[in-house]
Amino acid sequence: MRVSRAQAEANRETVIDVASRLFREHGFDGIGLKDLMKGAGLTQGGFYKQFESKDDLVALASGRAMESALRRWSRVAAGRPDPLEAVVDLYLSPGHREEKGDGCPLAALGSDAARLSEEVRAPFQNGIEAHLQILDELIPAPDGSKPDDKAMLILSLMVGAVTISRIMTDQGMAERVLETARDAVKRIANSTEAE
Repeated sequence: MRVSRAQAEANRETVIDVASRLFREHGFDGIGLKDLMKGAGLTQGGFYKQFESKDDLVALASGRAMESALRRWSRVAAGRPDPLEAVVDLYLSPGHREEKGDGCPLAALGSDAARLSEEVRAPFQNGIEAHLQILDELIPAPDGSKPDDKAMLILSLMVGAVTISRIMTDQGMAERVLETARDAVKRIANSTEAE
């Protein structure tokens, strides 16, 4: 049975959304096309009608995951007395640590993406730049400081802390990593030292 153009596009978007979540849960190599398509409620046969390759889907799904993470940051920051604190508290929380499928793609897939093609790394590059821009807007910038340097340091610290806490088997220590990182981020953001 032939699928309409509108239905084919809806199916493609569903596959990208499902892949975005499943890649974060299992890694790029941790799930095959058959299971990705099954997760989207479709058969594997339709994959190559919608995507050029798995790398094509990986790049699209990564871009979707980064967009989702950015929307989440913006939503959390909106209307809060201290928007940076709201973002940091959400990101460096035990809930986010456990939330791999809907969590940050940098923490979930960063090391995987580093080994892949430029096509796959491009959405991560764009997402990193967008995260840095949000942090730049949220960080207090006293005269003489370079908020972009602070943003780079803070993003690196946050992604690293979540990644390390996910690896750990000692939950108490994993929570201490997140707590220590939260405190450090707040000190860095509020420091008045010129960079």
